[in-house]
Amino acid sequence: MIAREGYTIIAVVAGLALLLGVGALWAGSWLWRAPILALAVGGLAFTLYFFRDPERIPPPDARENGLLAPADGRVVEVVEEEEPLYLKGRAQRISIFLSPLDVHVNRVPARGVIEYAKYRPGNYLVAWHPKASEKNERSEFGLRHPSGTKILFKQIAGAVARRIEYDLVEGDTVEAGQRFGIVKFGSRMDLLVPPSVDLDVEEGQTVRAGTTVLGRLPAAGTAESESQVPGAASEPASTSPRSSSASPS
Repeated sequence: MIAREGYTIIAVVAGLALLLGVGALWAGSWLWRAPILALAVGGLAFTLYFFRDPERIPPPDARENGLLAPADGRVVEVVEEEEPLYLKGRAQRISIFLSPLDVHVNRVPARGVIEYAKYRPGNYLVAWHPKASEKNERSEFGLRHPSGTKILFKQIAGAVARRIEYDLVEGDTVEAGQRFGIVKFGSRMDLLVPPSVDLDVEEGQTVRAGTTVLGRLPAAGTAESESQVPGAASEPASTSPRSSSASPS
């Protein structure tokens, strides 16, 4: 299955591959034809591979209260820090780096309601840079689980990625593992939860979006701490479109 966000790019690459293929037919010998054909076929194959969108089914015991990985990749950080946007207090942050070879389709980490959604333009530092989470182009989503637990997750563009796409808005009711967007060509996903959430993830671990369980959330109806009392997000919803693009610097 191919991600719909890649259709235009795939069409362009396929057109270029066709032109290269035709050009190879006019080359004088196989010494010229072979590299041209390899470039055409290899470029198209990589593009199709990058935009693959495999079906993901969350573990049955994680659909209600599981905290799922929102992206494929390698966990590069598990740290505690202040989170002023949505959780408004101490938070545990899990950062996942996506290489160009990983599946780039992103998935919602838990069931609940989207209370906060904002797109922020920014820089294009390498995705593993410590300041990428607050300096790079990104989208941010605040989700409230039925237990009252708040979760913040971010799509973060990297040095190569120049386009973030998503289809979440405030008020959406979502399910754990639900597909919601993509960051093209290398990126990072940050997931922030309260310190009270029991995590089961380590730095260096490889995770898969929608299937790897990173922790457990309280059951619905469980009383949360004062920091989780329902309240409005600190900023209004963004009026920006659901997809963003940036010109190469």
